[in-house]
Amino acid sequence: MSYFWRKRVRRMVSFAVLFALLVWSMFATGVDLRQLLGLGSTWSFIAGQWFPPQWDVLQEALKQSLLTLQIAFVGTTFGLLFALPLSFVAARNTPLPQAVHGLVRTFLSFLRSVPEIVWGLILVPTIGLGPFGGVLAIMLHNIGVLGKLIAEMIEASDKEPQQAIIATGGNRLHVLGLAILPDIIPHIFSQYFYRMEVATRTSLVLGFIGAGGLGNMLFIDFKVFAYQAVAVEVLVIMLLVILIDTVGSFVRRRML
Repeated sequence: MSYFWRKRVRRMVSFAVLFALLVWSMFATGVDLRQLLGLGSTWSFIAGQWFPPQWDVLQEALKQSLLTLQIAFVGTTFGLLFALPLSFVAARNTPLPQAVHGLVRTFLSFLRSVPEIVWGLILVPTIGLGPFGGVLAIMLHNIGVLGKLIAEMIEASDKEPQQAIIATGGNRLHVLGLAILPDIIPHIFSQYFYRMEVATRTSLVLGFIGAGGLGNMLFIDFKVFAYQAVAVEVLVIMLLVILIDTVGSFVRRRML
């Protein structure tokens, strides 16, 4: 059998295995495509219960959205500040023993393997209710996520500037400061704003367990079936995410 046909057979087998896994998972999760026909009732529920929006809660929703944004901003920023030095230790192309790389990578894997909501549930009994628990939960998870992502950026950074600095007598610190960092900084900002957007949505969920902000407001209004107020709060969430994406795009264009 020629190389072309062997490659084609392997590809077909891979697709067959993926399809079999998909079908198996659909049965396990009870997926029934016929239930999609019932989405019309969902739209009827939204049209009948969510409209017209209760605009008198807009001022409070904007106030709480600011707190939600602050939770996400502080948690993500401190996550990046702690992740940055750890990522250089975790990167395998930095001059450190392999055991140190492995230990830090394991630590980062542990941090990001625990979802923010679980960190929040762990922290609430110890530090109490309030936004600070949400900040810590987002920070801990982001240390793990951003640490891994930045370590991979360091390992994949352009080697030619690094070799040029070494050839002119530079040391490892010169390589890190003059070659690697300038190469990866735009990508770091890109990941930072993406994680900021994710953290904003996460802080809404953390509000359900007492972290405050717009999530807490949503939770209360859902419990009392105040869907017209929920409609306004969902609109504010959309505007918040669009704002973060717009600011992030502006900063990335300036950095590139």
